[in-house]
Amino acid sequence: MQLEVNIIGKHFENAAGEHHDVLAGIKFTLQAGEVGVFVGPSGCGKSTMLKILTGLDHDYQGEVSRPATARLGMVFQEPRLLPWRSVEDNIRLAEPHIDEKRLSELFAILELTEHRSHFPGELSLGLARRVALARAFAIEPDFLILDEPLASLDDALAAHLRKQIATLVESRAMMTLLVTHNLDDAVYLGDRLFLLSARPARILQEVPIPTPRTRRSAAEIQHIKADLVRRRLAKT
Repeated sequence: MQLEVNIIGKHFENAAGEHHDVLAGIKFTLQAGEVGVFVGPSGCGKSTMLKILTGLDHDYQGEVSRPATARLGMVFQEPRLLPWRSVEDNIRLAEPHIDEKRLSELFAILELTEHRSHFPGELSLGLARRVALARAFAIEPDFLILDEPLASLDDALAAHLRKQIATLVESRAMMTLLVTHNLDDAVYLGDRLFLLSARPARILQEVPIPTPRTRRSAAEIQHIKADLVRRRLAKT
């Protein structure tokens, strides 16, 4: 299972007929069991790139190749839960055939067991994000996209949820693509980091992290973060 991406260019024209380049050189591969992380400034074109990778936008120059049978799981910036459905029903709508054992395991990992019958309006943002994660993992994806999954959470809650995501990612050999502004997310979860330029987005650098996630010490994470900051400054 492999994702191959070669986006040579993507542009659009606004209502006034003005030409705008959005992407200009996004080339990478992603293997099963690997987490690739894209880090770039706001508005650089990350959302446009994700639309292309999910097959929602075919108007670009280049090629994206992934197995036709690959199951896609997506966690959006907003949880996007159906407010009139319970937590459990939101998940079962995504995967109606999930068995009770698998569902209970997901609820246990994400600490949602006592919230199965609650409705989205009764949940905090942190809990709603966990439900969105459970929904994505319930389908047992081959290709998982995480679009700023920890945005707007305080540091302590984000750190806790980051560990839960790591546990879920380790449980299945899938291709995982994370988009984030947060260096903690990138360094804690990623195997390879892709640093993006401002619009039109292109990959400035690819930074591998050879140490497995489960063996990264706090000191090493801080060292890698400091190195990324230096790389960013060197490119500005």
